[in-house]
Amino acid sequence: MKISIALCTYNGEKFIREQIDSILKQTQKVSEIVICDDGSVDSTIEILQNYKNRYPEIFKIHINKKNLKSVKNFEKAIALCTGDIIFLSDQDDIWEREKVKTYCHFIENHSDISVICSNGFIINENSKKIDQYTIWDIPKFFKEKNEIVNYYEIIAFISNIATGASMAIRREFIENILPIPEIEGFHHDEWIALIAAYENKFAMIDDKLFSYRFHENQQVGGVFVEKNDFSKKDLLKKFYSQEYSKNPSVKLSFLKRLKRRERKLKEVYLSTDNKIFNSILLNIQAKRNEITEELKSDNFILFVLYKILGKI
Repeated sequence: MKISIALCTYNGEKFIREQIDSILKQTQKVSEIVICDDGSVDSTIEILQNYKNRYPEIFKIHINKKNLKSVKNFEKAIALCTGDIIFLSDQDDIWEREKVKTYCHFIENHSDISVICSNGFIINENSKKIDQYTIWDIPKFFKEKNEIVNYYEIIAFISNIATGASMAIRREFIENILPIPEIEGFHHDEWIALIAAYENKFAMIDDKLFSYRFHENQQVGGVFVEKNDFSKKDLLKKFYSQEYSKNPSVKLSFLKRLKRRERKLKEVYLSTDNKIFNSILLNIQAKRNEITEELKSDNFILFVLYKILGKI
């Protein structure tokens, strides 16, 4: 199995060595590291060239003539990869040594899955692990309660839990996701995860196989919360766990999230005319109607009050 890494860089001199070293130290060796640099003006390119000099058979460096920004830079890197499995990589994280081996084993044993992610640690600028709950814990929390993990409904109806930094894609699935649209507030990982989950080809590994670096200069964050019972309960409510789904206030909150998701994904559909997103919008509308009827049946007076207050 040929393994590719699609690594995007931009002024990453501070952390790039730690990430590359963690990839090179994998127990299952990678075949190629395809790097697309988006016009770094620090020492990033010099660092990359030093790695290429040491491992010329692995490193393939492409320097963009103009700044593509994150989404299109990852699109380019993915397209340039030639492996059977393509791992996406940020420039400032650190991988656990068993990550590639664990993913490959999972893929070999789940022929129906084309896109996978994993749980992960949070680290600070000094590479120290921070003990927090994250959105990646959601599938594990559901399993602890013997609830079905419906990745499609989680990602389409509530929020994306797939982080590009932990994502791997089967080569044959690439044609399903390229090109990736540029839409404000909508990233490549959410695009890939939604399409894969819609086709029932997405999964997450519960093992923590990478460390996600939190620092002031990162482009995307907001994935972790304090590790306590209140935060765990709050996450389960947010992601509509069966344990709390009969609560009228949780249903109302869920309706609000559905409405926000509908607005966001409608923008994606209007920008791309992608039929999958039209189907997702119809599914969201159906779910909104279902929950609205449940609220009406649960407590008609409260339902009318919500309607008067404009909460539904």
